Amino acid sequence: MPTAPTAKGTVSFGEHKTWYRVTGDLEAARTALVVVHGGPGSTHDYLLNLAGLADSGVAVVHYDQLGNGGSTHLPDRGADFWTPELFLDELDNLLRQLGIEQNYVLFGHSWGGLLVAAHAAKQPAGLRGLVIANAPASYPLWLREMEVLRAQLPPGVDDTLRRHEAAGTTNDDEYHEAMRPFYEKHVCRLNPWPRDYQASFYEIYNDPTVYFTMNGPSEFHVNGTLKDWGVEAGLSDIDVPALVISGRHDEATPETVRPYAERIPDARWELFEDSSHLPHLEEPERFREVMTDYLNRALSVLSTSSIGATP
Repeated sequence: MPTAPTAKGTVSFGEHKTWYRVTGDLEAARTALVVVHGGPGSTHDYLLNLAGLADSGVAVVHYDQLGNGGSTHLPDRGADFWTPELFLDELDNLLRQLGIEQNYVLFGHSWGGLLVAAHAAKQPAGLRGLVIANAPASYPLWLREMEVLRAQLPPGVDDTLRRHEAAGTTNDDEYHEAMRPFYEKHVCRLNPWPRDYQASFYEIYNDPTVYFTMNGPSEFHVNGTLKDWGVEAGLSDIDVPALVISGRHDEATPETVRPYAERIPDARWELFEDSSHLPHLEEPERFREVMTDYLNRALSVLSTSSIGATP
């Protein structure tokens, strides 16, 4: 699979810069597949193997959202700066700057899934398809399901986590160590963790401004500005074929994902039985098959609308 970029650079976003890389030929490709990473506050690295889809005739665009990776870092900005609207504006700007706003497909993972759903609900003319991967439809839904998953952790682990959360000592090494059973079960079940995933993990560690402000100290303790945010209200307005992806052991449980499958008019839900939050790394061969099939269907003039069965 081709992974070497054909172009890398930055585009201006107001007074800031958004870093991007392209695999494939934006002019000759059937469409551009724009990969929107999670976090918020992560980087493109853990999704890098999607570049291999370029050999199916699409150009794959990765980028780092503002505040992380190769894009402008702004560690002194407060919570009022880091909003979903900021990142939606950044995505719109990237599409325009790269000249692909008339022909593109969006792939959004985790937090990125909510972003691409919010973007698609505006019914942009150039959007050809939408992939929502391992994403909750709202953070209130996510928080409810976190209570369920936390209760299933090994004895004593959740007690340790809650003790530090109550004391405000989530930077303590004991808290970080107690986080690991959750991450190994519900985020990435591979051992060791793949290099690309570790790269994004350490990028958050090196500059946690966005993650801590919008999300909070961990995946299961969301106390940041996103805790009441969701995209459920706009899902029925999405007018392109949508592929919804989740893992059997995913922290994005079926209850958090279900609104996408039930409310988007043309949606198909694919459940990856041997995956948690990262099917593209945990089941790469099946992931590639599902993605290639979806892209072929979404881009075919003969494609028809269908709503898949709910897992």
